[in-house]
Amino acid sequence: MDTYETFRQLHQQQEALLLGNAWNVHSARLLEQNGFKAIATSSTALSYALGYDDGEGMSFAELLYTLKRMVASVRVPVSADIEFGYSATVAGLLENIDKLHDAGVVGINIEDSVVTSGRQLITADAFCRKLDAIRNHCIQHNIQLFVNARTDTFLLDVPARMDETLSRLKAYTDAGADGIFVPCVTATEDIRQIVDACASPVNVLSMPGLAPFTMLSAIGVKRISMGNFAYDKMMESFAQSVTRIQKEQSFESLFV
Repeated sequence: MDTYETFRQLHQQQEALLLGNAWNVHSARLLEQNGFKAIATSSTALSYALGYDDGEGMSFAELLYTLKRMVASVRVPVSADIEFGYSATVAGLLENIDKLHDAGVVGINIEDSVVTSGRQLITADAFCRKLDAIRNHCIQHNIQLFVNARTDTFLLDVPARMDETLSRLKAYTDAGADGIFVPCVTATEDIRQIVDACASPVNVLSMPGLAPFTMLSAIGVKRISMGNFAYDKMMESFAQSVTRIQKEQSFESLFV
């Protein structure tokens, strides 16, 4: 079984796929060594690690280089967080997808909001046209790619967010999305409603108050993402360590 088929089947099991989000090769290897069955980049963590703001602050070339190194360094499937697509045109997006596929990436996560002066939701129709173009391109060029469509309705707390979410997830599935990602939904009943209404595997994000993995699996969630929170926790610990070094004027705290 190839890595794409492995990745696809991981979204069809009763137990939700716990997706490890990495920002470099070392973090990807640690996730694999600790039993994570698939890995994806975290756009936020990778951007911060390279000194950029999130929201396509880094270049696509930098993202692609990191992904190539990850794919070469782990045996589990690797997916790419491509944010809005790293291109202002559909043609440019499709060129990026070709490069990701050539690098061995088996999935993408693409979102329906764009960062300009702030983060803004685009219309469902505009995003569906993008998903449809990706699907047709993959069919025409025999590219196997799991397309996870992220809707930021809960993240942005839009008016009538549940109705808007349900409308968008149906449209995105019809347009060719293989999975639906709704970050920042945490209430179990909200998640259940989304899962029950969605024909595609549903992905949720690590957030305070999110139900345990066993409960999420029981209500039908198929993928759970770590996001940037492991990176944030690591950097918090690093900040505490260097603060202690300066306070004590000694490195001894690193060895206890």
